[in-house]
Parts: sequence; structure tokens; C-alpha cells
Amino acid sequence: MGVVLGAGSSAAPWWRGNARTLPPSLPRRASVSLGVRGTIGDAPPARLESQRSNHRRVKHNGVMAEAGWRELRVEVHGRPVFVRMGPEIPGSVPLVHVHGFAVSGSYLLPTARALAHRATTVVPDLPGYGHSAAWGHALGIPSLSWVLREVLDALGLERVVLVGNSMGGPVCLEVAHSAPERVVGIVLTSPAGGMHNQPLARALVQLARDVGRESPRMAPVVLRDYLRFGPLNALQLFGELVRFPSLERILRTPVRTLAVIGSRDPLMPPPRRVREIGRLASPHLSIAVIDGAAHAMNFSHPGELAHVIGCWLDHREITDDPDEPGIAGVLEVRRGDK
Repeated sequence: MGVVLGAGSSAAPWWRGNARTLPPSLPRRASVSLGVRGTIGDAPPARLESQRSNHRRVKHNGVMAEAGWRELRVEVHGRPVFVRMGPEIPGSVPLVHVHGFAVSGSYLLPTARALAHRATTVVPDLPGYGHSAAWGHALGIPSLSWVLREVLDALGLERVVLVGNSMGGPVCLEVAHSAPERVVGIVLTSPAGGMHNQPLARALVQLARDVGRESPRMAPVVLRDYLRFGPLNALQLFGELVRFPSLERILRTPVRTLAVIGSRDPLMPPPRRVREIGRLASPHLSIAVIDGAAHAMNFSHPGELAHVIGCWLDHREITDDPDEPGIAGVLEVRRGDK
């Protein structure tokens, strides 16, 4: 069942209920280490390091996909950054999935795999997360966006579509604002930060409420990541995240943008605030809502989310996929809507 709302529509059944940074003087250095000696795009020659490939047909959280994935490390300013890459799709604009706060890219794989047939797919672990070692302290959002650009350079990816969940949304927004020529479009799933998450105590309560709304299957995927990241780093970065002006950045994003929100996500604004966005947004912003999804929809609703993203990438009308859990509706917003 699909629900589509056009600009200015009054229908509302689609949603029920309610660091630190790197100094600018650091030189730009990036290279990639693969399992074979060679280059990727314009990247420097690779060093010989271990690389694991998976050519099995896998099932991850209900999503079947041909794997053929590689694991590699790119070198940014002399430090390794872990990257997962799906099968190469010649002629495609790569999809780069960016993880959220205190977790690795592992929980993004259900949606990444569901989209891997249509574009070369990249899922990095940014420094201090998952398989990528910390750089001595928790990097702030501007530094993480700098690292992400360096990873793109190392992989020889000139233009990409960024798909960021939670904190990954602000990181993607920073890349789009600082290097719009590199970004074809951005997909923001549950983009955190801003007034709705302030003050910090309110955001912590919202985060605690979300834990009970996520899929129980997600716990073993992210628990190790949370413990590894540590409470002090978590508190520091979470404080920066909630202060990030996500709404202002979204409204002024210079590239085509899709924001996808879950109706059960306590960290997202209420419907009234979303309607205000409809009156302020630029023409290239679309907002979709997946009914029943909480904050980590990339894990809990990969099929529905992949369907929504696929419609948007193809410039098709965004409709619900009746074969997937959750009901997706879209609100097309235009600046000046009343």
C-alpha cells in the first residue's frame, strides 16, 4: 500500500504519532591497500595487504543479495581506514553509506546489499569506529567529513551519492557543502542533530527511548561497537552531534537531497515541524516517511528503504513497496508552500 503526498497537500495519514577537529594545515595524503598490487582510479600504487572477498549468496536481515564483497584499507594521512566494497557496477555513480554515532558500518549492510545491484557500493568505518583504529581522540563531524573525502580520493571516486544514517547525515551534509562538485546527491536517513535534540539531556532520553524500538537482532551487531567506542568518547561526540544545525544544513544543501524519517523515531521532529520544513525547503529536497521504522531503519527496514532510495535515484514517483514491512509515504516539498 502506498501513500503519496504532493506539495501543499493537507493529508496526513502517512505519519502516525507523534571534537575535536583536525588542523587545516594537515597535508592531504591518501592511498589504498588492496589484496593485489595496483591502483584504483588516480590513487597511488597500493601496498600488498590482506583482502577478504565473499562470493557467496548471503541473507542478511531478510535481504538476499549476491555478495562478492571486498574488504580493504585506504590510507589517510598515514593511517588506515577500513572499507567494505560491493561488486563493481561499470558506469554507475557509486553509493557511499556512512554510519552513525559510536557504531561501525556493519548495521548499514542490509540496505547496502539491497542496493548493490544498481551501483558500486562503499561502506567505510570512519576512524575510531569498527575496524578503523582511533586517531588518538574522537574526531568531530568536520574532521570525519574530511576523512570521508580523503577516502573517496583514495578510491578514485570523483562523484558519488552519499547515504548517511543518524550522525552520518551531518557528515554527508558537510561533504556536500564543502565539495558539492563531488556529490551527485545525498540520502539522509534519520538525520540527527539540531534543536529537536537539544539540550543534551533531552537527546539522551530520546536515545534511550529509541533503544526499545529497534529490532532485537541489531543488539549483537552494534553492542561491540558501542563498548569499543567508550562512554567518554560517546558523550563528547554526542554533545557535538546534538548541537549540529542539521535542519539549516538540509534546507541549504546545494545538491539534490532525500530525507527519510521513521514514524517511530523519537530523535526526529514531530509532524508539525516536518510541515514547517515543507514551507522552507529548496526545490531539490524530498522527504519520505517509513511508517513503523525507528532510528536505525537501514537495519530494520532495508527492503523498504532501498525501494524508496531506488525510486528517488531513478527520478520516479516514490511509492510504497507492498512486499516489504513498513508503509512508505512521501511528502514532496517546495519552497514557499503554504
